[in-house]
Amino acid sequence: MTISQVQEKLRQVRAAMEQVMVGKSAQIELVLVALAAGGHVLLEDVPGTGKTTLAKTLAAAISGTFKRIQFTPDLLPTDLTGLNVYNPKTRDFAFRKGGLFTHILLADEINRATPRTQSGLLECMEERQISIDGETYPLPPPYFVIATQNPVETQGTFPLPEAQLDRFLMQICIGYPNREGETDIIQRFLGNNPLAGLTPVSTTEDWVAIQEAVSTVKVHPDLCGYIADLAAFTRNHDAAALGISPRGTLALARTAQGYAAMQGRDFARPEDIKYLAPFVWPHRLLLRGRSTTKLQIINEALAKVPVPTEDMFK
Repeated sequence: MTISQVQEKLRQVRAAMEQVMVGKSAQIELVLVALAAGGHVLLEDVPGTGKTTLAKTLAAAISGTFKRIQFTPDLLPTDLTGLNVYNPKTRDFAFRKGGLFTHILLADEINRATPRTQSGLLECMEERQISIDGETYPLPPPYFVIATQNPVETQGTFPLPEAQLDRFLMQICIGYPNREGETDIIQRFLGNNPLAGLTPVSTTEDWVAIQEAVSTVKVHPDLCGYIADLAAFTRNHDAAALGISPRGTLALARTAQGYAAMQGRDFARPEDIKYLAPFVWPHRLLLRGRSTTKLQIINEALAKVPVPTEDMFK
């Protein structure tokens, strides 16, 4: 699939999702960029802003299977991965798949599960496979995890450890709609649910090809150096206890590839890095105190680190 074909397919999927998600073009675009780049998304927002609807709409638009798992304190890792169940008739064990076996997984309120259960997502998010009793089971491509958190209600929650947060390519806030958008939402959903009539505009096979094409988008060595310099700035910042890891720098480069492809380009630009860094890096930072926010550190890095100025593509 060529980059122009990737751009057209992403445009079609975004237009289809906008039939359901009103006034959220930027958020839809970021989610599609994350999927095209082969990453996962953490949605942190208050209840009722459309997090579940976004995940369902995406699955419907790409003809993918969808599963929603409500994370609770009593949820077990085997509820996610599955387990071998003994069959007395055959006197043998048969593997019963858990909720992780799908294309689009909505891990709803992920921080309400115990750390032991949360860790059940680590292998599937990174390796796209699940290991049970010495057997490895591949997950269907494209595999995409959308996890949600409620930033307001913290009672009875288990904050995600840094290793888990680092697995998410982006952290996105959907936010409340404006007056015009909210009025449109009320009118659309008073009748039939627009999600029920959504027609798929791509297939899972298309997305495998899209991810392969996106991985060929050029990221110039100077641009890679720019990303490395930005990461070094965060590591040396007085307010940061933990700066951006190498996984974080690679995540930003891959996200830039997906965003460039969505713009119809086969190369990434410094402007892509500046736009995407506030979505890719904040959840990877650990602060020493509360005097400085994560976004302030990232914005300071973007303002102070020299940007490659020469024409990198001549």
